[in-house]
Amino acid sequence: MILWLCLLLEMVLVSTAARGPPRVSERVAHRQSVRLGRTMKLPCPVEGDPPPLIMWTKDGRNIHSGWTRFKVLQHGLRIKDVETDDAGTYICKATNGFGSVNINYTLIIIDDSGARGGAGAANGDSEHGPELAGKLVRPRFTQPAKMRKRVIARPVGSSVRLKCTASGNPRPDIVWLKDNRPLVDEEGGAGGDGKKKKWTLSLKNLTPEHSGKYTCHVSNRAGEINATYKVEVIQRTNSKPILTGTHPVNTTVDYGGTTSFQCKVRSDVKPVIQWLKRVEPGDENKFNSTIEVGDHRFVVLPTGEVWSRPDGSYLNKLLITRAKEEDAGMYICLGANTMGYSFRSAYLTVLPGQRHQTLTDDKGILH
Repeated sequence: MILWLCLLLEMVLVSTAARGPPRVSERVAHRQSVRLGRTMKLPCPVEGDPPPLIMWTKDGRNIHSGWTRFKVLQHGLRIKDVETDDAGTYICKATNGFGSVNINYTLIIIDDSGARGGAGAANGDSEHGPELAGKLVRPRFTQPAKMRKRVIARPVGSSVRLKCTASGNPRPDIVWLKDNRPLVDEEGGAGGDGKKKKWTLSLKNLTPEHSGKYTCHVSNRAGEINATYKVEVIQRTNSKPILTGTHPVNTTVDYGGTTSFQCKVRSDVKPVIQWLKRVEPGDENKFNSTIEVGDHRFVVLPTGEVWSRPDGSYLNKLLITRAKEEDAGMYICLGANTMGYSFRSAYLTVLPGQRHQTLTDDKGILH
């Protein structure tokens, strides 16, 4: 049973087609570069059977769900809104029972904001001072869409980045405060040295002491602006997710009808919820990718949004529309977080179309 669960979890993380220990399936460029603010994807083209478990590290630190701009994909790592601090050494490590393989990357961040008059060199500011820059311009936030979420909850040990990118003339100064007190340098810097501004405040390895209100105060001779974030650091216990209630439950649906399974998971941090369906014998060729576990094969189903509930649990629903006979079978809900995983199965029965027609014609109602 333990081996079965391990293989099932590995299948959720990555699918592979080749047999044997993990191996790199194509050539990769180990030196990568991306412009500041763009989205970057580092590929991890590996194959192996049993499917390898994929782990990513940056400068020796494991990348996990608390890294909000980072997402581990099926064959790579995606980094959104790239920042200067994202530069470094990345390693994709693929491991299964036969061995492991690493793919190393050096990521270089290109910051050409000065050449384009960005936040780092706004509106004509120069080394000769603001008196040569022309008309005074009041500070303004240049990326308001990235500042909409002002109340942020993160688990202990994760990280968060608070953005206050701004422009103005003369080039504005920025000061970060926590609970209305200036931050010391080791907590992210209180302003900057005039050349490299702390437009983004990075808080790493969060502890409960990091909770509070963080305010960026941006000012120049033309005026000032402020923005405040509320950060809540959630204590995390060493517990895996728990599937609560009775769901998913065995369900019957008419041919052509609509039904759904639901899965309610209690977890200290937002879990990954994944649905799987057992592939019936003879149907293997209907799917592009399946995983063999014991005497059965499973296919990973598309997963919708995971909803946070007022009671602290998380809910995910699997919707089945226009039900067909091949939709019948065993479904599994798998809930996972960094501490482990739990799962539960249920069966779907689809009433045949012919039977449905007979019942409605003869009885007038469907039993």
